[in-house]
Amino acid sequence: MKFAARLNSFGTRPELQWPGLSGKPTVLQLLERARTVKGLTHVDLNYPNHFRDADARTRASQLDALGLKLNGFAMRYYSEPEFRRGSLTHPDPATRQAAIDLAKRGLDDLRSCGGSLMTFWPGQDGFEYPFHVDYQKLWDLQVQGIRELAEHAPDVTFSLEYKPNEPRAFSLLNNAGTTLLAIKELGLKNLAMTLDFGHVLYAGEQPACTAALVSKHCRLAGLHLNDAYGHRDDGMMVGSVHTIQTIELLTQLVRDGYEGVIYFDTFPDAISLDPVAETEANIKTVNAMMSIARKLANNEELRAAGEKQDVLTSQRIVQTALFGPAYA
Repeated sequence: MKFAARLNSFGTRPELQWPGLSGKPTVLQLLERARTVKGLTHVDLNYPNHFRDADARTRASQLDALGLKLNGFAMRYYSEPEFRRGSLTHPDPATRQAAIDLAKRGLDDLRSCGGSLMTFWPGQDGFEYPFHVDYQKLWDLQVQGIRELAEHAPDVTFSLEYKPNEPRAFSLLNNAGTTLLAIKELGLKNLAMTLDFGHVLYAGEQPACTAALVSKHCRLAGLHLNDAYGHRDDGMMVGSVHTIQTIELLTQLVRDGYEGVIYFDTFPDAISLDPVAETEANIKTVNAMMSIARKLANNEELRAAGEKQDVLTSQRIVQTALFGPAYA
């Protein structure tokens, strides 16, 4: 199993790691703290946020010295105020070009770090009001921008991560179907999708069903695990609310042969949890769930029940796998 976690989470409860620290911890300090997590193998770096005080080669050397592997970069525009009204869809052509140029530098720096996965969340691209935008024009700008970036680095997997809204009232790529439509329209081999469990719930989707559709029509390049109540991006611990749906998702991923990194996009900072302990709890949870998921994925009776849509049999098998003799 390969696990990564949200690097910014490790700035939570700084007194536990750096007593007397004045100011925020550096990126290197965050990496050093992440290394202490038992079972953590990889990290994702936000671009450009995690490169303010070090270039790509320096950051790659730091990762190597710490024994951590790079999963990839996550392109983030939220810290740049000029992109508040949009990145690839900004109404000003010069600002759109600045967003494209920034992402191209990110792709080049990713290569310098030896990475090959760019996760792209176009969170700033959307709208608020009725009659706010020309919807077809907005779509064309989004697709054209993605094309230019994906073609800039054809050796890099350019993975789209959708979210229904936030920070915009309506995100343009707001669900699995819309994102798959964009990928189909573009027809580029290096385009893929990243699923965030909380975003999938937020979009009113069933995680395992969405993963199956992505596997059929595209390629799943990234998985962000967390949990939520489905009304917003809560970033809760894995399996804390939707336990069975998480196990079903993992079962689907085993069937589909997903071998990528599992990234914990959780927010221990929301209630000041110890981020090291929280990440270790997530790893333990997923390892336990995966032991069940592997058995369910290879259960022929369960597969047959699914084909027949026999919910009584499928629930009996799943509940027995969860609760053992106690269920009987």
